[in-house]
Amino acid sequence: MSTITLIGTGNMARTIGTLAVEGGNTVEVMGRDQSKADHLAKTLGGGTTTGTWGAVPAGSIVITALLYDGVVPVVAEYGDALAGKVIIDISNPFNATFDGLAHNGETSIAQEVAKVAPASASVVKAFNTIFRNVLEKGRPNVLIAGDNAQAKADVAAFTESLGLRPLDVGGLKMAHWLEGMGLVTVGLAGNGVGHWDFALGVNEFAG
Repeated sequence: MSTITLIGTGNMARTIGTLAVEGGNTVEVMGRDQSKADHLAKTLGGGTTTGTWGAVPAGSIVITALLYDGVVPVVAEYGDALAGKVIIDISNPFNATFDGLAHNGETSIAQEVAKVAPASASVVKAFNTIFRNVLEKGRPNVLIAGDNAQAKADVAAFTESLGLRPLDVGGLKMAHWLEGMGLVTVGLAGNGVGHWDFALGVNEFAG
């Protein structure tokens, strides 16, 4: 099992944290508001602990469960405290009308995180193509992108402990396209599918 630190105390932190505890992982919560972090840790149970904001996370895997515009600044703020960690960026940088990405060019929040993270840290994009309600009640595929093979293997093992299927889509440059896929899921929810109870995945056909 894995040791996980959740940076953030919102709905995605609660959902992933719940699955992590159920999967037998060791979980720590960090939040700017210590009372919210303490409350989430108590809600998650299973021996979940809290850490001090900005301190070295206890988890070998650190999940930034934050809105997209807060991820890079927080990673920069933590600085060397994240040395040697696997950082999972789960954010979706949508524009105000949800028909485009909030950044320009073929970059991603994960790629921008890699620029400010310690050199010994490894950044992986994952979980951004899945709606929270599906994580709560389904077992979707989790698409992951990153440059470090061992980091991706660690994230895949963690993902499997949640009862989910990890699928490696390639290097960290693919995080840009995963963010685009996140945008596609929103478009499908508002149009062709018409609801939020679905996830993108892979069906394999033999022969």
